[in-house]
Amino acid sequence: MMVESRSVKQTLKILPLILISLGIILIAVSTYFILREETPQTNFSTVPVKVNYDAPGLTLTDIQGVEHSISDYQGQVVLINLWATWCIPCKEEMPALQSFYDNNKDRGFTVIAINDGDPLAAVAKFAEDYDLTFPIWLDPTYIATEQAFKTMNLPSSFVIDRDGTVQLLWVGGISRAMLDEHVTPIIMEKP
Repeated sequence: MMVESRSVKQTLKILPLILISLGIILIAVSTYFILREETPQTNFSTVPVKVNYDAPGLTLTDIQGVEHSISDYQGQVVLINLWATWCIPCKEEMPALQSFYDNNKDRGFTVIAINDGDPLAAVAKFAEDYDLTFPIWLDPTYIATEQAFKTMNLPSSFVIDRDGTVQLLWVGGISRAMLDEHVTPIIMEKP
């Protein structure tokens, strides 16, 4: 009985060490898999979903105070990007959106970045910091996210073809490779 009692006591003393060791091993394995992943700058993109519905009627004001509607862009391919200044994936995708816009704006393509509720000064500073030249609209009351596009996710992007049909939907950040692969064919379609 005495031997059995010592064995139980020794096991109870060792058990916390075993559990701590297992925890350390799990943390080490998790860290390995996290660190071996590619950086967000090269592998952060989601894949779009193909959709087919009419673009919503939406009118908002840009950062210069001029009112615009999505319908003003009929005949162009438009990527609507819903974003916020505090959103990390939004920040990560902006250089790709700007680069793709620069390469395709002469082909009847535009990006309209609709800011989700940030103050004008913060949006203007963000646009300046990222050297954004595509249209930026303000959405202080969340009309674009909650009513027009019915999403609460940022970033979210929607590609509207020349006929006013939403063809692609992204939830999450977009890489340049995904833009080239999925949006270029829509731009190249004959009007």
